[in-house]
Amino acid sequence: MSSATAVRHAAAPGPAVLRIEPRTRWWEIPFAELKEYRELLYFFVWRDIKIRYKQTAIGAAWAVLQPFLTMLIFSLFFGKLAHIPPEGLPYPIFYYAALLPWMYFAAALQNATNTIVENQRLITKVYFPRLALPLSSVLSGLVDFGVSFLMFAAMMIYYGIRPTAAALWVPAFLLLAVLTAFGVGLWLAAMNAIYRDVRYVVPFLVQFWMFASPVVYPSSLVAAKWPKWAWLYGLNPMAGVIEGFRWSLTGHGQPPGRLVFVSAGVVIVVLVSAVAYFQKMETTIADVV
Repeated sequence: MSSATAVRHAAAPGPAVLRIEPRTRWWEIPFAELKEYRELLYFFVWRDIKIRYKQTAIGAAWAVLQPFLTMLIFSLFFGKLAHIPPEGLPYPIFYYAALLPWMYFAAALQNATNTIVENQRLITKVYFPRLALPLSSVLSGLVDFGVSFLMFAAMMIYYGIRPTAAALWVPAFLLLAVLTAFGVGLWLAAMNAIYRDVRYVVPFLVQFWMFASPVVYPSSLVAAKWPKWAWLYGLNPMAGVIEGFRWSLTGHGQPPGRLVFVSAGVVIVVLVSAVAYFQKMETTIADVV
């Protein structure tokens, strides 16, 4: 069934009629429909969480082990061996603060890419707002983020680092990460429904994107190398998110400033264009998925 807007007509004395019509404006987000189907969205989120840890030996502990082990590797090779400056922070804190948003973004992006194809039987049998599928993948990743954040809080206590007033900005940077994952995920989900080889490109994209983001190095290195063009680094939306997380969680360094504003502008463009593209492709996804 193609993308549509559900319109109810009350015709007396017969029963109410539900007519499904195609949308005329691709760029409009169906907030009313998403609200109406909020229970279905909740079910999708809960299903993703259950499937992720079904028949696993340690369950949600994987949400801690993955960033923690990655942090140890980065601290050893990029910290102790490569001597990348950690901006006055212990290497474990420096890397874990960056891995928190990055691990969430990478997992949400890959899950959102496959969500349309994985739910093709559901899509072809019943109508519901298709945006709920990639949105559920993005929202379910917040559970892993929350578990990983508890580990980071324990590390902050261990190293004697106290949060500052900058911590009030953490929700804003988290929202920016969620919108980035949702926007890019919508693009890739729609493209993957049409071109199935997109899912093979995503792992390489994520790997390249990580090294193009200040995960293993501070953005100050980029600013020192190209001071006049450092703001262009913000065209990578995750650059502002990661630097924002480091600053807000630890209180060290300078606030990202222009980097965040450029990243936020890019996220808005990506999200608006992704919604338009996804809803345009939504009219044919059910026929080709």
